[in-house]
Amino acid sequence: VKVQPHCEGQMLSSISDNDKNKNGQKKVQEEFDIDMDAPETERAAVAIQSQFRKFQKKKAGSQS
Repeated sequence: VKVQPHCEGQMLSSISDNDKNKNGQKKVQEEFDIDMDAPETERAAVAIQSQFRKFQKKKAGSQS
């Protein structure tokens, strides 16, 4: 699994026009300072993706 290097350690959360708080104001984008080249980040991404794949297989098996 390859983490996209063009992020250069920063990741922005996506906010759509429909994302508003209870006062009707738009939510502020949060900026995360994550080192995308760090080995522990890559290991975490692999672990998350592995668990997600297991979940998808389990979900597909229960719908059959």
